This record gives sequence, C-alpha cells and structure tokens, in this order.
Amino acid sequence: MSNNENERRLSRRDLLVAAGTGLVAVAGIALAPRAALAAEGEADKLMADLIGATKPAEGKITLTIPELAENGGAVPVGISVESPMTDKDYVKAIHIISEGNPTPNVASYTLSPACGKASINMRMRMAKSQKVRVVAVMSDGSAYIARKDVKVTTGGCG
Repeated sequence: MSNNENERRLSRRDLLVAAGTGLVAVAGIALAPRAALAAEGEADKLMADLIGATKPAEGKITLTIPELAENGGAVPVGISVESPMTDKDYVKAIHIISEGNPTPNVASYTLSPACGKASINMRMRMAKSQKVRVVAVMSDGSAYIARKDVKVTTGGCG
C-alpha cells in the first residue's frame, strides 16, 4: 500500500460533524450570560441623550406598574399622558427607562396627533428590584417624568 492509501480521507460525514461542533461552540459563546445590570449612570446618560438639556417636570404622566412584581419576566406597565393630542399640542414621544436592566432603554414610542390619545400598555422584563422612569416629550419641546420603584420577587432576566 502506498502512503496515500494509508492516509485517511475526510468524508462528507466527518466534515458535517466538525461543522456542527463548531456551530454549537459558537452558539454557546453567543448565549453565555452577560452582566445583568446596566452600568451606574447609564440610565441618566440615556435620558440626557433622549431629551437633551430639557429638565423634565413632574406631572401629566400616569404610570401604572405594580410596586411588588411576583414575576419579573412579565411586569405589566400602563402609561397615559394628559394631552389634547391636537396638531399644536401633543405628545411626541414616550420613553421607558429601567435602571437595573442590562440595557436601560426598555422602549421608546413615537406618537402623533393621529393617535387620538397618549396611552400605552405593555409588559417588560425586570432582572431585579429597580426604579422605572417614564419620560414624555411634548410637541413644544417640554418633557415630563414619572418614577416608580418596583420590587421583583422572582428574577425575570436570568
């Protein structure tokens, strides 16, 4: 037998097994847990990026979220903003910021007078007990804020 005959050839099956093993390894790295909390001050920086130098005032926002969430995987959130929603006076955007999540920007909604009312209902995941902020940006450039502390008894993000 020649040296070439003794060498093992790579079969199609061997190639597929090797490729599959590589994919599993890459997927494992991609799905590895990452830090569960945003860096301190990241929520403040995000808010500054969203509303600029505008100092948000209290009021106009009704934030409905439980103070004690039994399941952090699906915390119900209701937001409504007092506004006539006319062409001259309406809510341009609503931003939900959660200080203890991996990324503090939970959601941002863009609204127009065509919406009829500024009201949003959603569910969000919360990794741990934290403060939730809602910022409403009005058509005249002013902003309003509401805050609420939520205690999570069962982790939802991990």
